[in-house]
Amino acid sequence: MTSLVLSVIGPDKPGLVESLAQTVASHGGNWLESGLSHLGGKFAGIVIVDIDEAESAQLQHALNDLASDGLIVTSEVITQADNVPPTQPLTIELIGHDKPGIVREISQALAKRHVNVEQLTTALVSGSMSAELLFKAEAQLLAPETLDLDDLQADLENIASDLMVDISLNK
Repeated sequence: MTSLVLSVIGPDKPGLVESLAQTVASHGGNWLESGLSHLGGKFAGIVIVDIDEAESAQLQHALNDLASDGLIVTSEVITQADNVPPTQPLTIELIGHDKPGIVREISQALAKRHVNVEQLTTALVSGSMSAELLFKAEAQLLAPETLDLDDLQADLENIASDLMVDISLNK
């Protein structure tokens, strides 16, 4: 067996998930995990599929044929990394007035410390006391076990102060 990660994007319309699932199933694939969303009028997502190695090329070819329905699918074979250092899970939550650069500033601070972003969700939400739009983000992270959390917290607080947002780091 081999595992594939599929990236999918297309115009949002009924039947796209069914078409994708049917293609995977008809080639003997097993749909394992997915994250699918409606974003900006598009249907976008990531799917992990297990499939017999002998069927992998045929499935990938069939997935390319979904472009006729407007669904663009790219695939990559998943390889397991050896000797992964120990990590610790962290969560960051952020809320503040929307402005350019928020994700860039936070992601730079994380990358500098070799923190991996496992999942990131962002949205513009209406403020509870006003009609102003607020930028809200939540990230699930994997940090090196040796990371100095106080150092990261201090850096995030400096960024929060500069951007005038609230950031909380939770273990």
